[in-house]
Amino acid sequence: MTAHASADQSTARVLVIGEALVDVVVRDDGSVDEAPGGSPANVALTLGRLGHAPKLITRLADDEHGRAIRAWLVESNVDVVAAPASRTSTATARLDTSGSATYEFDLEWNLTGVAEGRADVVHTGSIAALLEPGAADVTEMIDRLRCDALVTYDPNIRPALLSDHGDARTRVESFVARSDLVKASDEDLRWLYPDVEPLDVARTWLQSGPSVVIVTAGAGGATAVSWAGVVAVASDRAAVVDTVGAGDTFMGALIDGLVRSSFAGAAARSELSRIGLSELEAILEFAAIAAAVTVSRPGADPPRRAELLHRAGAPGAI
Repeated sequence: MTAHASADQSTARVLVIGEALVDVVVRDDGSVDEAPGGSPANVALTLGRLGHAPKLITRLADDEHGRAIRAWLVESNVDVVAAPASRTSTATARLDTSGSATYEFDLEWNLTGVAEGRADVVHTGSIAALLEPGAADVTEMIDRLRCDALVTYDPNIRPALLSDHGDARTRVESFVARSDLVKASDEDLRWLYPDVEPLDVARTWLQSGPSVVIVTAGAGGATAVSWAGVVAVASDRAAVVDTVGAGDTFMGALIDGLVRSSFAGAAARSELSRIGLSELEAILEFAAIAAAVTVSRPGADPPRRAELLHRAGAPGAI
């Protein structure tokens, strides 16, 4: 990957803002498993396992679930800064015979009393950017941080939590406009804009602020729309156990790719707008490999860098 004149990849400060919770997974055979999760927490976990030292700003109770989440993250080199809560949130994922999940949530979200510090890359998305009162806290943090940091965003829509479709779309668009790189699934985009093709949405979003908008389509691969043009990559082959955490792994690996290409810090904003298609393709391919590892095993269990070096067989690329 090409090096650029911006924050050094070994010292880049990566900050993730968003929910951490316990995933209760109900499989199609009736078995039930509990495991730590939450979309932004999974992104932070991925980054930690890929060799970074990310900080996660979240909300946790000092209860059994909260302590389990904190230990899970810290073990993968994530620094956890948590607003206090009366109970730790849960999400129940019900898996169908193909391994795809639908979700039910029991959560509260705010970040009262938490200071974000500084960052070179900041990521947010999912429930954290849509559910009040915490969404307002996240917006304020992003507005302060983007003076020094690149911003990445994944809407990761949870329809079960959203009663007002129009309000949700407006909120998503406001975060897209604040971001430098956006990743969204085709399912998210079809929910937000049911009458518009996902790549057309990506092209529209590109005009509003980001330098890169990426649309993922599960087994259909991923397509990036940038100012240099459009590039698509196939999904990496895998025997799918379930899809829990796959999109978050893809997102974390995208951020890893940005940092390792030295796209970090506000000074890299203009450079990212000029990223070439070959460099963008390499970042997408790495993210696809990482996501394939996650779908090949149960739950949100992203790979460590050593696993990807072995799987890719091309250490220089990652």
